[in-house]
Amino acid sequence: MTERSERLPSGSVGRAAIVSGVLIAAGTGLGFLRDLVMADLFGASGSTDAFLVAWTIPETVSPLLIEDAMALLMVPVVTRLLAGGNGLRPLVGTALPRMVLGLSAVAGALAVAAPAVVDALAPGLAEQGPAVQCVRLTAVTVVTFGVAGFMSATLRAHHRFGPPAAIYLAYNVGILALIAGLSGAVGITSAAVGVACGSFLMVAVQLPAFLRCLRGAPGERGAAPSGNVDVRLGLAAIAPIVVYTVTRQSQVFVERFLGAGLAAGSISHLNYAQKVAQVPMVLSLLIVTVTFPRLARASADGDTAQVARRIRQDLAVASAMVLAATAFLVACAPAVIRVLFEHGEFTSADTASTAAILRVYALGLWGQTTVGLAARAFFAQKKPTWRPAGVLAVGLAATAAIGGAFAASAGTLALAAANASGITLAAVLMLAGLRRGVAPVPLRRIAADVSRLALAAAGACAAGACAVGMLAAGAPGTPALVRTVVGGLAVAAVFAVLAVLAGPDLVAPWIASRPLGGRHRRGRTESGDSSEQADRTHLSHGTDRTGPAARTEADGRGHTARAAGTDVPLGRPLR
Repeated sequence: MTERSERLPSGSVGRAAIVSGVLIAAGTGLGFLRDLVMADLFGASGSTDAFLVAWTIPETVSPLLIEDAMALLMVPVVTRLLAGGNGLRPLVGTALPRMVLGLSAVAGALAVAAPAVVDALAPGLAEQGPAVQCVRLTAVTVVTFGVAGFMSATLRAHHRFGPPAAIYLAYNVGILALIAGLSGAVGITSAAVGVACGSFLMVAVQLPAFLRCLRGAPGERGAAPSGNVDVRLGLAAIAPIVVYTVTRQSQVFVERFLGAGLAAGSISHLNYAQKVAQVPMVLSLLIVTVTFPRLARASADGDTAQVARRIRQDLAVASAMVLAATAFLVACAPAVIRVLFEHGEFTSADTASTAAILRVYALGLWGQTTVGLAARAFFAQKKPTWRPAGVLAVGLAATAAIGGAFAASAGTLALAAANASGITLAAVLMLAGLRRGVAPVPLRRIAADVSRLALAAAGACAAGACAVGMLAAGAPGTPALVRTVVGGLAVAAVFAVLAVLAGPDLVAPWIASRPLGGRHRRGRTESGDSSEQADRTHLSHGTDRTGPAARTEADGRGHTARAAGTDVPLGRPLR
C-alpha cells in the first residue's frame, strides 16, 4: 500500500469550512432565488400549499438520507475502515445496490399511494389533485437522495468536502431551470418536475470524486471488514438514526397537518418564513459538518475529554452565529420579507403574515442548531443509541400539544411558537444527556457561554429595531432594502461589541490557528476553558479510561498519538 493511499487528503478545518461555505452559500442563494421565483409566479395560495405538501417528501428524505441519518451512519463506518487500512469497494458493492433496491420500492409505493399520502399529510387541503400529481413526481427523490447521501458521507469521511457541499447548488439549478421552462405550461407542477431533475444532478456532481475515492482505495485488503461493516449497517444501527431523523422532521408534519385547516396560503406563509429562518441554522451547522469526522475519530479512540471540548467549542461558535442571526431576524423581519418576497403575486398582506411568523420561528433557531450538534456527538459512538430519538419525541409532543391547543385561536403564530418551544426543550434535554451518556461536557460553562451570547443578541436586537424604527420615522419612504442593511449593520456592530465584552474566549478557540483544545496548563486549557471535575479525575489517574486523553502511544510508524485536548490533524495517517 502506498503512502498516498494511507493518508487522507491534508487540510484544515478552516480551509474546508471556507470551501464548503462558499458552495453552500451559493446553493442557499439559489434556494432563495427559487423561493423568490415561486413567490413571484405563484404567490401564497392553494396551489403553492398543494406543492408544499408534496415538498414534504424531499424535505423528509433530505435529512434522512443526506444530512443526518446517512452521514451519522456512514461517516463513522468509513472512518473506521480507513483507520484499519481496509478498502471501500466491498462496502460499496454490497450496501449500495441493496439500498437502491429498497429505496426504489419505497418510491414506487409512494407514487401508487399518492392520494392517501396527501390525505394523511394535509386532510382538508383545497387542491388535492395538484398535490397528488406533485407527490408522484417528487417520489423519485427517495432513490436519488439516497445515492447522493451515500456518496456525500463517503467523501466527507475522506475529508473531501467540496462535492458534497455543491449538491444543493446543483439541485436548485435543476429546479430553477424546469420552473423557467415549464411554469407557463403546467404551473406549479413545473416545480415538482424540477425537484425530480435536480435530484439527479445531486448525484452527478459528486460522481467523479466518488469514483476517484474508489480507485484510490486499497484493493488487496478490501474483503477484510465485511463482518464488522454488516453489523454496523444492520437494523440495530440504522433504526435509532432513522427514528431520530423522522421525529425531527415530524415538526413540519405537525405544522402542515394543523395548517391545512387554516386559511388558504397558511402553509405557504409558514414555509416562506421557515426557509428564511433556516439559513443561519444551516450555516452554523457547517461547523459541525466539517468537524464531525474529528469528533468520530476522538470517539473511536475513546478520548471523551477531547469529545467534550470539541462539543463545547463547536457549540460556542454555532451559538454565536445563530443568536446573532436571531437578533437580526427579529429586528428586521418585515423589511427582510418585503425585500425577498413582495413581488408579483406575493402581496403586502402575505408579507405581514410571513414576517410575524419569522419573528417567532427565529426564537427556536438556537434549539435547532443545538439539537443538530448534540445528535452528532451521540451517533459518533460505536454503539447505537436511542436517546436522541427519545428526546426529540418529547419535544415533538410539546410542539403538537401547543399547536393543537392554540392553532384555532392564534393561527400560524401558534404553530411557529409550538415549533420553537418544542425544539428548544429538546435541545436542553439533549445537552443534559450528553454528559450522562457521551462525555464529561461542562454544562455550567456551556450555560454561561450561551447566556452571555443571548444577552449580547438581545442588546443587538434592540439596537437593530431602534435603528430601523428611527429610519422609518425620519424617512418614511426609505426602501426596504436600505432598512434591512441599516438594521443588519446595527445588529452586527452591537453584537460584536457586546460579545467581546462578554468574553472573547467564546469563539477564539475555534478560530485560532493552533490545534483546538490546547494543552493542559495547571488545570486549564490554552483556550481558557477550565476542566470539569470529571476531566481532571480521568486525567489525573493516568488510566486508559479516556484512551489517548490519558497518555500518548506509538502508532506503529513512529508517530505518537496527541495528548488530551489536541485535535486530530486532517492530514494525519489513520491507524
